[in-house]
Amino acid sequence: MKKPCDRGSVFLKRFFGHTFLFFLLFIFLSFFAYAQGVEVSRRATIQYGTETEIAALIQALKNENADYLDDDLIVLVETTRNQSVLTGVFGFFGEREKSGIEERAIRAIVERDYETSETVLSAIEYLGRVKYAQAAPVFMELLDTEERRFLNTAFRAIGRASSSDSVLADETAEFLIDFYTYRNPGNDSQREIITAVGAAGSLKGVSFLAEIASNTDERITLRIAALDALSKIGDADGLDAILGCISTNDPNVRSAAVAALGPFSGDAVDKAILDAFRDSYYRTRIAAAQASRDRRLAAAVPYLKYRAEHDEVPNVKDEAIRALGAIGSQEAIEVIDGLFSERKNSDRVRLIAAEMLMKNAAAGNLGRLIAELEDARTNNQTALYNGFLRIIGETVVGGDTAEMENIARRFLQNGSLMEKLYGLDMAANNNLVRLADDIKSLVSDRNESLARRARRTAERLGIEI
Repeated sequence: MKKPCDRGSVFLKRFFGHTFLFFLLFIFLSFFAYAQGVEVSRRATIQYGTETEIAALIQALKNENADYLDDDLIVLVETTRNQSVLTGVFGFFGEREKSGIEERAIRAIVERDYETSETVLSAIEYLGRVKYAQAAPVFMELLDTEERRFLNTAFRAIGRASSSDSVLADETAEFLIDFYTYRNPGNDSQREIITAVGAAGSLKGVSFLAEIASNTDERITLRIAALDALSKIGDADGLDAILGCISTNDPNVRSAAVAALGPFSGDAVDKAILDAFRDSYYRTRIAAAQASRDRRLAAAVPYLKYRAEHDEVPNVKDEAIRALGAIGSQEAIEVIDGLFSERKNSDRVRLIAAEMLMKNAAAGNLGRLIAELEDARTNNQTALYNGFLRIIGETVVGGDTAEMENIARRFLQNGSLMEKLYGLDMAANNNLVRLADDIKSLVSDRNESLARRARRTAERLGIEI
């Protein structure tokens, strides 16, 4: 038989246990009500707010990478001519390449006499970013007016927009070449036209671009723009012009020509890329590394190894390591491993090497990265520690996820704010559903950013909250 004091102890334990559960429930319901209140308030801002209030809301949505109010914003732009509101929404949707307001953007261009210049320019930019092919004829009509305030933005947009429709791309290329040839555009517009021809991707632009790139009397900026445009189109008929520019005297044209080789293949291309590693101009060596990366050129591995270990320019080292990661052969991985393991290397080199190692061989090297993370923490190497932490947060491990789960759990339970945020990334990227309790415990955290990330992680993993 229990003594009275024992019964009292049991009663108190149960009382405080239930009280704690009710307290947690109260906190969760309060947080849920707060979130609902924020959403209602934001919808009211869209309906009734001033342009300043709406601009602040759009900035908040950008910071949160949130899209749940997109439909409300679409309704808003259909019924307003407010410059600040339209410019803000066109920009917000354009940055995410989000469709839904194309017709309103078209209307802003067609009815531009009733809109501000800023609104029209943001509408043009938006249509280009979402590659809305049906806008190409509208852009042609606009460009035909030769209104200088719209020219360069429209040139950029028409190339992007028409690229999604081969017929319109051909028409656009012909229109732009005709404009360049017969309408005497200014120097800035010439460069924009050349870039737009490349963005359209039509084969009808190849001979036009090749002629500009090969013309040694042409301005350097236009030759460089033409080389880049030829690379974007990637047609073999433009290759001779690119190869011809590799031996030119101007170092900027040389580097642009090497950078343009990425989409092409063949022995002549390989030889040109490998020769470019010997160029004294650092941008040409960077271009050689990038071209090797784009083509996954295995023959370049010894050159990339030398550049990664010895080049005097840090950017060349960076691109060489990234190229080794893209090539991903056994030889390339061994070079990356050595760069990562050597603690005498700069933090910059080690971090890029670690990133490439995790992208190519995460399963066999995660434990080593965790060990280096701990070593950086122990030795107060803050920049190196934060860099390794970011890389682990982005890493996806195939197969056994035990190591990833262990470190993610440690961060979620006892880590700093940044460690908890990366712990959530680890859970989301590796489907660590066994961390459900740890994730749910952060949903009601006082730090709004952490709580929001926890909710998104739970939703992604199908964890009920």
